[in-house]
Amino acid sequence: MSRLLLLLALVLSCAACSQLGGKGVQVVAGLYPMAYVAERVAGDHATVTDLAKPGQEPHDLELGVRETAEVTDADLIVYVNGLQPAVDDAVSDVSGDKVEALDTLASAPEAVSGTRSVRPIPGDPHMWLDPRALAAVAEAVKDRLVALDPDNATDYRRNAARLEEDLTHLDRAFSAGLRSCARRTAVVSHDAYAYLGRRYDIDFESLVGLSPDAEPSPKHVAVLQGLIEDEGLTTVFFEPLSGADPVRSLAGDLGLRVAVLDPIEGLSDETSEEDYLSLMRADLAALEKAGDCHPEAHS
Repeated sequence: MSRLLLLLALVLSCAACSQLGGKGVQVVAGLYPMAYVAERVAGDHATVTDLAKPGQEPHDLELGVRETAEVTDADLIVYVNGLQPAVDDAVSDVSGDKVEALDTLASAPEAVSGTRSVRPIPGDPHMWLDPRALAAVAEAVKDRLVALDPDNATDYRRNAARLEEDLTHLDRAFSAGLRSCARRTAVVSHDAYAYLGRRYDIDFESLVGLSPDAEPSPKHVAVLQGLIEDEGLTTVFFEPLSGADPVRSLAGDLGLRVAVLDPIEGLSDETSEEDYLSLMRADLAALEKAGDCHPEAHS
């Protein structure tokens, strides 16, 4: 997989708005976390279309004629390069004068105060699981919307500031909740948590790699079993979009409990009424319980 880039395709004219028939600026997002940021920053001044619908696995997303047209006609496209091949292909067909690539995580300033900078992790596109990284994305989206629609610049800046404040509180909650834990290792179904682990000093070991549909080798399962026993782990995590089946055998063999840890790649039927912030706080609670953490007071 290519190195992580967040690409923002900026159409310099708003002529496409009337073609799509939506309200204001037309924004297309490759998957839920990008749609969440776009909706929060744009507010009432844009129509945001998430290409991955609730319950749909974003990795396997396929675009029909309608979705491809939405990408082509959008004023702003927000997606993670390398995560969704179909979206990569669709964006590659947009003429060069309509696309601006921005390496947000490598070049953006630290958007939330802290000691660690926001740096890309090669091979892992799940940067939104680090609230500070998502704050950098919000800053970039705000800048693009201001350039595209300067008449509403004040609203975009205010909305982005409110989102970044929410992400600051979330970051502080994770830092406080995971600072004192008896166990700092977690076993998960697929390799999606490197950003979360780096930010809060949790070692995530996965059953399979970046593809949730892959099958683990017997050798790797044996390695995980040994790690679980050595670390005294009590829990194996699964993801809502994939279900518990991938980890059920491993958990059953060792008498472990299974629990949800959502990588928030997309919403499921069960989480369709949730949002990024509530899902992240549910993840925090799950990690605190599995790690036997003793959270400090946090908001």
